[in-house]
Amino acid sequence: MRWFGSPAAVLQNPAGLRSRPGIGPHLVNVLGDSRQIATARQNARDELERLDRLAITLLTPDSPAFPSALRDIPDSPVLLYCRGALDWLEHPAVAIIGSRAASAYGCRIATALAADLVAAGMTIVSGAAYGIDAAAHRGALAGGGGTIAVLGCGVDVIYPRAHAELFGNIAATGLVLSEYPLGTRPEAFRFPTRNRIISGLARAVVVVEATEKSGSLITARLALDQGREVFAVPGRVDSPKSVGAHRLIQQGAHLVQNAADILEELSWSSLAPGKISSSPMPVLTEPEQRLLATLDVYPLDIDALAQASGLAVAEIHGLLLQLELKGLVRQIPGQQYERVCGN
Repeated sequence: MRWFGSPAAVLQNPAGLRSRPGIGPHLVNVLGDSRQIATARQNARDELERLDRLAITLLTPDSPAFPSALRDIPDSPVLLYCRGALDWLEHPAVAIIGSRAASAYGCRIATALAADLVAAGMTIVSGAAYGIDAAAHRGALAGGGGTIAVLGCGVDVIYPRAHAELFGNIAATGLVLSEYPLGTRPEAFRFPTRNRIISGLARAVVVVEATEKSGSLITARLALDQGREVFAVPGRVDSPKSVGAHRLIQQGAHLVQNAADILEELSWSSLAPGKISSSPMPVLTEPEQRLLATLDVYPLDIDALAQASGLAVAEIHGLLLQLELKGLVRQIPGQQYERVCGN
């Protein structure tokens, strides 16, 4: 394109590539072989027909809908296969990423951040993986906003398989996209490569949980190279899942406590006063208030709750039930209880 102006011009004079750096003789011969070119054209026509049947849109950098945010990043994608509403590519976006083996805390924070950011008019970008990615997508969907899933495989391939329903929901109301052709399998090397698109689409990248060698740190570095803001959510100092996020904060990433921290740093003013808020707090009895206060930080089991609150174990069972019914507390594996985020 840089030398010839268009792909058609290359095909009309493939021999002209011989003097260009990085172009080997094999590629020149392929482009000059009429039979191989005819086969490639037929394959392309077949692919376009398949895209049409599956309601998938193919974007090139010349397409009006191709996201401008991706045009100038290093190694900008040549093609984008898109399933869903292209309008979301025009919205300001924040990427939320993190550990696949996320904790309940990390998933809760990712969900809440996504829901609050879409309430402020942001679109949430992530990679549709287990853990933080899935929590971010679900938070955006539950908040009634848009979300974009960037895949490391073809958009017609569901990976992980357990996310089939999530993929369907994103495609129905958001957007699923990939630079890889239809049918491309989810090989490990593709995921770090697609991360540049996740960060490239967003104004900022938020890392919720990450181990010391997490792929999320690769995305954070790409975001910095692309001139995006990087944020990190602090976690427990004794958890390996917090090491990566804490390292980013030590290196200058913005510390995130809530969505308002992100919006303020981005100077995003579309948020109406009071838009980000929790539901009104239900009326609580004094014992309920005391028990809820003991769950202010980390999940606890019944015995720990009794010790911290001074309430009898028999009474705590009934109080927990009432708090669960009021949406303030939930039980998690291990017969522990945690406070619902935002209350």
